[in-house]
Amino acid sequence: MPAYRAVVFDFFGTLTRSVQRGPQHADIARALGADPEAVRGVLDRTFRARAVGRYGDAAATLRWVIEQAGGKPRPAQVQAGVPARISALKADTRLRGDAVSALSAIRRRGLRTAVISDCTHELPAFLPALPVGPLLDAKIYSVRLGVCKPDPRIYLAACHALDVSPDECLYVGDGGSHELSGAAAVGMTPVRLAASDLGNHLVFDADTNFAGCTVRSLTEVIGLVDHARLETATVV
Repeated sequence: MPAYRAVVFDFFGTLTRSVQRGPQHADIARALGADPEAVRGVLDRTFRARAVGRYGDAAATLRWVIEQAGGKPRPAQVQAGVPARISALKADTRLRGDAVSALSAIRRRGLRTAVISDCTHELPAFLPALPVGPLLDAKIYSVRLGVCKPDPRIYLAACHALDVSPDECLYVGDGGSHELSGAAAVGMTPVRLAASDLGNHLVFDADTNFAGCTVRSLTEVIGLVDHARLETATVV
């Protein structure tokens, strides 16, 4: 077992508790003249395309979604909808109770930290201001990079930002987007977070066949780091 130099985390469902779309999303749909259920359907079936920025910036993407759902929003409505979307996604986001303490403990041990998220334009707008923001040395967003997990480029971007090699990284995620198999394919050590709240988590392309290391909390990741360091010291 190597001594790790970095721990890379997924965001939604990993640093956060399970995520479901709250009522603000329906309010936005109505304000832009579209049926909320129709908008929900468009959002679900186009997540990956939106997460790589296929439809343009935040305003252009929102307009496209609403139009696909049958709405004809005016420019002023779309512009008002962009900050409303940011607020809605932020409201859906609840950090895990041990997210800050786990990240702090990992950094105290001299390891670097990063987040890799398959996300749309809203997350980069609010993640830096969350309590975990200052505790992440790198933030890799699919919508800015133009690729989603499990594409190797998204993991390698994190490694480059952290100045580490893939085999020096633990990757921790709930398993969406085939992220665990993708991390393993580039040489990272994947760890599934199987927290009790994830049964109703909004997830796309789950890594259902993963059979590797599993933890029940972020705090348990600290133990993996410590065990790896002890094993390495014993070998030396």
